[in-house]
Amino acid sequence: MSGTMRAAVVTAEGVKVQEAPRPTPGPEEVLVRVRAATLNRADLGVAAGGSHGSMGGAGTILGLDFAGEVAAVGSAVTGVKEGDRVTCSGAGGYAEYAVADIGRVLPVPDRNLSWEQAATLPVALATMHDALVVNGRFKAGESAMILGASSGVGLMGMQIAKFLGATVVVGTSTDPARRARLSEFGADVAVDTKDAGWVDQVLAATGGRGVDVVVDQVSGALINAAMRATAITGRIVNVGRLGGGRAEFDFDLHANRRIAYIGVTHRTRSREEIRAEYAAMKRDLWGAVQDGRFALPIDRVFPLEQAVEALAHMKANRHFGKIALSI
Repeated sequence: MSGTMRAAVVTAEGVKVQEAPRPTPGPEEVLVRVRAATLNRADLGVAAGGSHGSMGGAGTILGLDFAGEVAAVGSAVTGVKEGDRVTCSGAGGYAEYAVADIGRVLPVPDRNLSWEQAATLPVALATMHDALVVNGRFKAGESAMILGASSGVGLMGMQIAKFLGATVVVGTSTDPARRARLSEFGADVAVDTKDAGWVDQVLAATGGRGVDVVVDQVSGALINAAMRATAITGRIVNVGRLGGGRAEFDFDLHANRRIAYIGVTHRTRSREEIRAEYAAMKRDLWGAVQDGRFALPIDRVFPLEQAVEALAHMKANRHFGKIALSI
């Protein structure tokens, strides 16, 4: 399949929705006629001319999460056929067509999901399962805390922790309105990290011991307080650095509490590693996904032609849940 398509492309003058070559799937890839895509925080960096792994620079089509119908499959692809409804992670999702590696293609659950709802699932599910379970070694009967819990990925993380048997789920948000809604998505305790007493609130909720696993999307100057809120022999998984990539680090506190501090990213993972990440998520969560146990709110839907406005809406950081593009 050849030709052109409409896509949101990074140019020297910023992001523009324009004609772009229609991609062709490789032997182990699937071509999708995209119906909806959702925004992720990493898109802002790529839109500004930065990079996210192998993506970035002029000519890059934005978008990591997308859903639609299979338009073509590579020669080595099995289990997926033209016309199937799928939701995927990959590159170039802000477009009428996009390709995804077969290991990152998921069937749209057989229930009344909109394309926008389907597109919220892949990155959030895989990222948070990988952080909590694979790297955080979370198990039933432990407690968990999501720092930066009002993001789409954060809301999914709380739901996963609760589903997997967390005794206490803590979510953080500095916005009062968003913090008030965290309980809808699994939070037993919602705290404001701008409140000087927030660590004491976490300790009180966990009988004085702190949480077993922290998924940290904020980092920066929050790290030492986060360690004080973590149990001895607990784990902190560094997923994001919205609060800054550098800060003072209390090594003595880290050692005293015997905390495992684990950094994760997709930028340095091979195709095989990402396939393994998605396979592990499917093993533990996909039955529950099909049953409708996990859902993210859609904050706002923009048409593809308004991709620039959608990115500005995300950058303003006033949304709750996911921002979507209808394509």
